[in-house]
Amino acid sequence: MAERIAGPEIERLIQLLARLPGLGPRSARRAALHLIRKREELLGPLADAMRVARERIVTCSACGNIDTSDPCAVCNDPRRDPTMIVVVETVADLWALERVGAMRARYHVLGGTLSPLDGVGPKELNLDTLPARVVETGAKEVILAVNATVDGQTTAHYITDLLSHLDIKVTRLAHGVPVGGELDYLDEGTLSAALRQRTPF
Repeated sequence: MAERIAGPEIERLIQLLARLPGLGPRSARRAALHLIRKREELLGPLADAMRVARERIVTCSACGNIDTSDPCAVCNDPRRDPTMIVVVETVADLWALERVGAMRARYHVLGGTLSPLDGVGPKELNLDTLPARVVETGAKEVILAVNATVDGQTTAHYITDLLSHLDIKVTRLAHGVPVGGELDYLDEGTLSAALRQRTPF
């Protein structure tokens, strides 16, 4: 068993950093050392920012986004098109779509996908409020921006059934050849989807 080479406070910092996605024990140690070396410029301001975030960040009761206000900035933005609701699995997916800036729609964050094997059913997700939001906002289209995984597609089918009694168009993101992609490097599933969803040229 390796001997402890730092005090318990530093060890705790390393252990907490190691829990972050993409950081293993070695990367966490490097990150901790960097933060400690830059105590005044990084560690102090980071600790303050994390404290403020813990105190002020809330989940938007309308869409499930995270922000420091409820409703969130996206829901409060009058320039958003209320006739379109984009359904995403996570806040990270919402942020990814916002980076693109391709549409000014409203969002609905599910908080995950249906996964019976993991014990995640409809009650564990933000699904119940979706039909009511569609009616309240007068939405004309729900865009399913879920991942092309088995759980993602199961969730998409569930949502389609959930909204089937409403007069609304339900669409999903296209799957297929990425921009700049070469056919030789694509997997069979992506190529099959691209062929099925071919469009006029």
